[in-house]
Parts: sequence; C-alpha cells; structure tokens
Amino acid sequence: MSRFLVVAALLVAGGAALAFHFGIPPLLGALAGLQVATMALYGYDKAVAGGARRRVPENVLHLLALLGGSPAALLSQTLFRHKTVKPSFQRVYWLIVVLQLAILGTAAWFRFRPA
Repeated sequence: MSRFLVVAALLVAGGAALAFHFGIPPLLGALAGLQVATMALYGYDKAVAGGARRRVPENVLHLLALLGGSPAALLSQTLFRHKTVKPSFQRVYWLIVVLQLAILGTAAWFRFRPA
C-alpha cells in the first residue's frame, strides 16, 4: 500500500475520531479529514515537484477526489497552481466531478421526487 494512502487514511480516521469525540457525526468528520488529506497531499506533491523526493502518484490524487475530496482537490489546484495545465490529469479529475454530480443528482431526484 502506498505510504501516501496510509497518511490519507490516518487523517480521515483522525477526523472521524475527533468528530465522534465532540458529538459530531463521524461521517462528517471523516469527510473533513478527507479534505485535509487531499489538500495536504496536493501541497506535498507541489513542494517536491522537480526535486529528488518521491512524488504522490496521480492515481492517489484521483482516488482521494473520487472518494469525496474533489472540493479540496479543486481548491488545492487553484491555491498551489498544481496539475492545472496537464490535460490528461484534468480530464480524469473533471470526469470524477461529473460522475459525482450525476450520483448526487440521481440521489436527490429519488429522494425528493413527487409521489
């Protein structure tokens, strides 16, 4: 398992644990931890780009976005000016966003459709 995924999993678990401790639904805490993990790994990848240190694989960044970190991924791309001009990365990222919006739209339609 990639050490970057381990770091992300620890941040997500930490967010869930903190939320549980403070009486917040753990799912919200896990989602907040996922946002933090996504931003942290984008920031790390930008910081080591061009150097000798190991980069975060694009598949890991895409997985974090797919799992719900797409808002943090977009914010990180903008703040860090990272992965914004690589067409192959952007295509996959926006495909993930469209897929998530379709899933949310479908869920909302079934939830709130007229009887």
